[in-house]
Amino acid sequence: MNGLRVDGLDVIDLSDRLSTSAVDVVFVAVRTAEGTGWYGPVTRQVGRRVRDLSGLVTRVGADPADTLRRRLKPSQGSAVDALTSWALGAIDCALWDLRGKLAGRPVADLLAPGAAASPVRAYASHLTVELTDLPGPEPVRTAAGAGWAFTKWGLRARTLADADMTAARMAKAVTEAAAAAGAPIAVDAVGTWSLALAKAFARHVNREALIWLEDPLPGRDAGYRCLASARLPVAVGEFLVLDEELAPLLAGAAPVGLCLDVVGCGGLTRAAVITGQAARLGVPVYPHGRSLVPGAHLAAAFGGPVPTVEYRLQWEPARQQLLAEPLVPENGLLTIPQAHGLGTTPRSDLCPTR
Repeated sequence: MNGLRVDGLDVIDLSDRLSTSAVDVVFVAVRTAEGTGWYGPVTRQVGRRVRDLSGLVTRVGADPADTLRRRLKPSQGSAVDALTSWALGAIDCALWDLRGKLAGRPVADLLAPGAAASPVRAYASHLTVELTDLPGPEPVRTAAGAGWAFTKWGLRARTLADADMTAARMAKAVTEAAAAAGAPIAVDAVGTWSLALAKAFARHVNREALIWLEDPLPGRDAGYRCLASARLPVAVGEFLVLDEELAPLLAGAAPVGLCLDVVGCGGLTRAAVITGQAARLGVPVYPHGRSLVPGAHLAAAFGGPVPTVEYRLQWEPARQQLLAEPLVPENGLLTIPQAHGLGTTPRSDLCPTR
């Protein structure tokens, strides 16, 4: 991407126009003489951090997030925290939106010519539903019958006592859910497990029923090496940030998938680099659902190395209603908007300043 001269950066808070339960309520606008690029919605916290960084956004080059990170180093030190990585990623995605508009093409086509013509497969996640709390098989059966690549469910640990009994109960829930779906499922522990629980789960679980166990341990826990030796299929990567190297994460966890957050890792520019690295190491990338739209463009551009993107059933429909071109799944498929850009411009009735 060629450099752009940025005239201004705006953060538009739409919380007064949305329901009080909405979390992602902010859009970022990068303004240049040639036009405006948009990204959103993101949280208010990310929006405030974008405002903090606005003085750095003057001219950006081929890797906008990296350009801004280097300008930030003297005041911030060596590390980029997760909130800053999200803010830089939002700016990066807004610049991609602008470049797509200026080129008259969807962003997926800028990454790989012709990519936007092919629909992207999505998998459905319902992480507010705990697999061990389901009253019966019907919710899993219904979700699985909607054409998704597969389904993912919450499997958080409420207690770390009696790891073997808890693991056996969780493994039984996985087997029953896979039977209801008629196919293996994925589960997300959201970093709530101990190593003892994960090792016990590895002993109990029917691996034919499980696609992956996502983020079982908190942070970059060294215990992931033990899980790799236990041959437990894990997925990691949602919390990867701009400065973090991919190789140590993959070496420690030996994951079956990288659940990359396209905005959180520093933006689409950085995500494309990471995806290329993961592909060379034979690790498929499954873009995280909070960054659905840029994740779908990434999946369209890379094809096989990005088999499917997460669609969060309980949150995404409301988020998409904020966009001028909502990304709506049909039988588990997402069609990239053929209009120019990323497709993250807010609806004009919500944001009349557009």
